[in-house]
Amino acid sequence: MTDPQPNTPSRPNGSGTSWPPVAVPGQPAGPVALSPEEDSDDCPSPPPLSEGAQILDALRAQVKRYVAMPSEEAVTAVALWVAATHLQRAWQHAPRLAIVAPEKRCGKSRLLDVVTETVHNRLITVNASAAAIFRSIDGDDPPTLLVDEADTMFSTTKAAEKNEEVRGLINAGHQRGRPTLRVSGPEHQVQEFPTFAMAALAGIGDLPDTIMDRAVVIRMRRRAAGEKVASFRTNRDTPALNEIRDRLHAWLQPLYEQAMATEPPMPVEDRAADTWEPLVIIADLAGGDWPALARTACRTMTDYEAGQDEEGGLRTRLLVGIRRAFAAVGDPAVLSTKHLLESLNADREAPWAEYGANGLTPRGLQLLLKPYGIGSANRRFPDGTQAKGFARNQFLDTWARYCPEPRAVAEDARPADEPLPDTAA
Repeated sequence: MTDPQPNTPSRPNGSGTSWPPVAVPGQPAGPVALSPEEDSDDCPSPPPLSEGAQILDALRAQVKRYVAMPSEEAVTAVALWVAATHLQRAWQHAPRLAIVAPEKRCGKSRLLDVVTETVHNRLITVNASAAAIFRSIDGDDPPTLLVDEADTMFSTTKAAEKNEEVRGLINAGHQRGRPTLRVSGPEHQVQEFPTFAMAALAGIGDLPDTIMDRAVVIRMRRRAAGEKVASFRTNRDTPALNEIRDRLHAWLQPLYEQAMATEPPMPVEDRAADTWEPLVIIADLAGGDWPALARTACRTMTDYEAGQDEEGGLRTRLLVGIRRAFAAVGDPAVLSTKHLLESLNADREAPWAEYGANGLTPRGLQLLLKPYGIGSANRRFPDGTQAKGFARNQFLDTWARYCPEPRAVAEDARPADEPLPDTAA
């Protein structure tokens, strides 16, 4: 009597198919073609892009086609700002787009060309009066104000004084509910004119601080030898841009109520958050990669402008210099005016030399600190002497408000796999 054989199914006759070492009844070994359903389960395809993400991607591609942009964040910001013009009625704040460059031939006018053909209800000017501008603004459907050669209005003291009303109008129009009042008609009735409207301004050099503070700032630069862009021809190239404009409008108009009710998590605070909020809302409506791209651009570009202000803002720079002067000698409770001025004037990169042959003077220092309510007084020093000077605690609140020390890297650290707010993991 022979031993029983294992209950193994036999191979089909004439079949060259081998069975697996561990047999599964009725299932041969080797590659097996999967059904479409099984294949899609094993290798899931990425979800299709939403209509909004597709349009924003197309707009971003057009910007990069014609303009050598300074960064990917700048491209993202321009695309979102253009899209936001199509929902101006939904916003509480109308962000400005400041396109600035250190000198000519940096692409600012070309970028303004692309913006002009894609924004909603454009209103183009080079040198308009304040009256002409506010009489062109419709409160129900604001235009998008586009100003080229904006530096000609503010580059000199005389020009700035002449255009002070325009600057005030641009600043007022950043927030809803800030009308200008004029006496109008034969009966001299007081009439309100709305000022709320998004605006893009292009020029050489920085615009006035009050405008830059309300703007998404694009700092253009001249193209390098290896950077190539397509030439822009109005008759040939505007139809494609206008098609994107029309697609943006058709996509966003039905989302008016949703956009107006949205309060997105923001990576910045205060006026920067007010300015960037419409752009972040647009990104969240589009979905895909755009929510993360928008917040990265917001944080990166806002931090850069804050650094520009620290280096270029005269009073802010003075506060930073005073903090360094105290720190250099161990942060004493008091510091003499003489020692403080010597420390400030020793910085050869600082602008204090312009204050006279010997640099910043006690009188000049007093004038610069006066807006903060800080002044010198007779102080007693550890060695028993008395002299004019400043107490360190006079500056603590002002430093914290206007030039806080950079936060430790650990405070800002975010795990690499942690998604940004309202974005997919």
